[in-house]
Amino acid sequence: MEIPEYRIGPLLEEVLAEFSNRHQHIRETFLERFQQLRGLLPEGTEPSEERQLLIGSYFVNEYSLESAALFNPSIIPDPDQSGLPAGALRFILSLRSTGEGHISSISFRSGILYSDHRIEILPASAFASEGKQIKVAVYEKPLFQRKLAEMGLANAFTQQVMGRLTDSFTYNDLSASVTAGMTGARTQENLAAAQGTMMLARLNYEIWFQEGQEISERVIFPATAAQRNGIEDARFTHFRDDDGTLSYYATFTAYDGRVVVPELVETADFLHFQFISLNGPAAQNKGMSMFPRKINGRYAMISRQDDQNIFLMFSENVHFWNEKRLLLSPGSPWELTKIGNCGSPIETDAGWLVLSHGVGPLRKYCLGAFLLDREDPSKVIGRLREPMLQPNDEEREGYVPNVVYTCGAMLHNGELIIPYGAADYTTRFANVPLRDVLAVMA
Repeated sequence: MEIPEYRIGPLLEEVLAEFSNRHQHIRETFLERFQQLRGLLPEGTEPSEERQLLIGSYFVNEYSLESAALFNPSIIPDPDQSGLPAGALRFILSLRSTGEGHISSISFRSGILYSDHRIEILPASAFASEGKQIKVAVYEKPLFQRKLAEMGLANAFTQQVMGRLTDSFTYNDLSASVTAGMTGARTQENLAAAQGTMMLARLNYEIWFQEGQEISERVIFPATAAQRNGIEDARFTHFRDDDGTLSYYATFTAYDGRVVVPELVETADFLHFQFISLNGPAAQNKGMSMFPRKINGRYAMISRQDDQNIFLMFSENVHFWNEKRLLLSPGSPWELTKIGNCGSPIETDAGWLVLSHGVGPLRKYCLGAFLLDREDPSKVIGRLREPMLQPNDEEREGYVPNVVYTCGAMLHNGELIIPYGAADYTTRFANVPLRDVLAVMA
């Protein structure tokens, strides 16, 4: 603010000349950042637009999202299947992007699967954007109260806070009710309950990307305290509801540097993403992945709560998971340390095909698979006794050696298409006829 006005223009031009070709809408970015800082200025201060831009530029930095690794992909059909040759399918690949500080985010690529099983990855844009983050428009009181109880925050203070709210309320409504509750009742217990209540609200948010923005330009970056050290291993599911509505769910792991928490994101178009907390005693650990449709009227999920075995869960509500049942335990030397799922179950005529990973000697990760009954997925009807994919000599060295891993595969024209991360560093593809996989299951 002390820089003379005559110097502001030349300084801003210098910044824009250096960085404008590296970023889209850079002036809008600078102005948006200034608006976040406006409250720090003395009351009544109104800088020129050029000064606002320059101030904003001092509070922006570049971050190389993929400088360390680009791996652990999942693959799903693109909502847009127009303009393709016969037998081809356009897909979206979600990837775990890791940059400085081992912070992981979700990035995307697009490509085409052709009728002859050729795979084309479309060139990625040189630009990237986080998207606009906003609070969830409306919270539902019964669900919010249920989660407060699970978090141990159901006390007289939060009951009063909830009592002042309607059945549907906004973030600002909640904030006003919490503030009112703290008036004259500022105890340590109430302060902890107030902070926990607002933290729960912040776990539920939305991200919007601009229409026309290329899929490879859209980045989902950590946005909450629970995600501060990364959003890891998103498993996307192309979900068909009972009424035929199609949407995409993804489970992922939020990591704050100490604790891992499973979370859920939903989108219909990959432009608008809604993040909603996963609740219930069974929503824990890593490796949760949804079935692509309901089973007997209920949502179904593959999970791994104990860091060793694979479990099956059912729920009436996609956001609450209370019970689990053991589905599969390690059964072969290459998976003796632990097993876990590798993405959404794939429905076939023979049953639900679930890709898995197994960890063996020297923590070597291999990919396997097992088959579940279509009507009753608690029944395991087939299982690979040897790895389907294991690290070759080229894939043993990387960020984490001796690892192959995927977060989701796809069937196309009878072929199983498997994008996979190699050594937690790079991404590759493998494919195999489905009939060959089923033929060797015991």
